[in-house]
Amino acid sequence: MTKKVRLGIIGIGTQGSMYAKFIKDGMVPNMEIAAICDIDLSKKTLVEEQYTGVPFYEDYIEMLESGKVDAIITCVPHFLHPEMGIEALKHDIHALVEKPAGVYTAQVKELNDYAATKPELTFGIMFNQRNNPLYKKLKEIMDNGEIGKVRHTSWIITTWWRPQPYYDQSEWRATWGGEGGGVLVNQAPHQLDLWQWICGVPESVYSKVAYGFKRNIAVEDEVTAVVDYGNGATGVFVTSTHDIVGTDRFEILGDKGKIVVEDSLTATVTRLKKDETELSENMGMEDVAKLFMGQMNVEELYTTETIKFDSAWGEQHSGVLENFAANILDDTPLLAPGSDGIKGVRLANAIHLSSWTGKEVNLQELDEELYLEELNKRIREEGKFSERTSS
Repeated sequence: MTKKVRLGIIGIGTQGSMYAKFIKDGMVPNMEIAAICDIDLSKKTLVEEQYTGVPFYEDYIEMLESGKVDAIITCVPHFLHPEMGIEALKHDIHALVEKPAGVYTAQVKELNDYAATKPELTFGIMFNQRNNPLYKKLKEIMDNGEIGKVRHTSWIITTWWRPQPYYDQSEWRATWGGEGGGVLVNQAPHQLDLWQWICGVPESVYSKVAYGFKRNIAVEDEVTAVVDYGNGATGVFVTSTHDIVGTDRFEILGDKGKIVVEDSLTATVTRLKKDETELSENMGMEDVAKLFMGQMNVEELYTTETIKFDSAWGEQHSGVLENFAANILDDTPLLAPGSDGIKGVRLANAIHLSSWTGKEVNLQELDEELYLEELNKRIREEGKFSERTSS
């Protein structure tokens, strides 16, 4: 193994081109572009012009067998991530899959299970928001128990406005058979991951989802989901693609404090001096009156800290690439292990299934066969793509 990981990029569209540029510009010092693959042969000229000497392949299997790559990244439609990840691992090639890890849990589970048989290989997922310094800090605060146990969480993330021409630009976009869903699958996987990464995986979810609500599409463009963490703790997730103004507000209420995040840039962290229940039970009416009248010094009750970072979008992605390569080269712990990808897919599946059945769905007992049956029903109705199988 050289000091640089030789990366093969599968798909040189928007994402693949971005990663190639990051590497070419030196933003990923421990990685080099070793090969590029795309089924669109017109991309070959672009590769020859912009990445001199980098071989181009039309067949990704041929690239895997070429001996020219140590690792690959899958910049392809969502349904293909598990299949390509498994093939890479079968060829003893390290695999970094784009988000989401897949469209339905059965296929992602197959990928995870196969990856588990190859522990010597690195398997990661492009959860670049985990490399956002703000969310890394919040993860640390929660893991340290600084605001106590979760009582309630909420994330309103409606900054995904997409006009109708966005959906009309290609036949596969915003379809069940081509993309596998709407905002939950295409725009919001990062938040579904961060929400669970920071706050924990919920036990169940109940949802109200609108399909083609304000856009001429078959898939979801508005979602409201309520999750249950157990022990009375709950959470709410709201997202849509038709809010032109948009809101990004994330709140975590614990029994020892609260975190409020605005626009994924600024977090206000309140830490109580004592557990809220203890404050409630031991506060006298005189102090209650002072509090209600604004006469109490709140510093006696809590402290407030404001955390703010500039968002370095490209550095988030390049950081995941660099971390992935570092794991291959010297066993640096992975920021985003590939096996974590199933959590967001499972939650998205459960939100869909809850809305389709009108019932609360237990995440650990998700009926994968029923989900796939309902998904295929919608794929058949579209009449554009083949149905999907469980393996």
